[in-house]
Amino acid sequence: MNNNYYLDIAYIAGLFDGEGCITYKKYKEKKKNGTYDCWRINMEIAMTDQNVIELVHETLMVGTVRPKKVPKGYKKQWRWRCTFRDCLAVCKKLWPHTVVKLHDIEKVINHYEPDIQDLGDNLIDLEMEREKRNVW
Repeated sequence: MNNNYYLDIAYIAGLFDGEGCITYKKYKEKKKNGTYDCWRINMEIAMTDQNVIELVHETLMVGTVRPKKVPKGYKKQWRWRCTFRDCLAVCKKLWPHTVVKLHDIEKVINHYEPDIQDLGDNLIDLEMEREKRNVW
């Protein structure tokens, strides 16, 4: 990866801290055989600058970019959004640079990888990183 990629990831992490949203919630869902607990996990950033939203999409290489419905008379908005395991990939990229949404990002990582054993290229040792960053 080139230096621009890492700068873009750090920029996106800051952007996500300020403008982003994570949904990490368990819902009841009715099926033919009864009611089940289902997880809804998604991340999104919405703003009026389409170029920034497209940078997010091109850098993270997951999710979708769509126009967002806004009330008449408001400026057009664009939304980048990803769901489920794509959120895990994004959370692991943004985690070292995140401040405001750190707790929410850790919930997603811990949901999919509660016991991180193999520290390959795409994984982060959360305890070591917490110590390095002096995070609780």
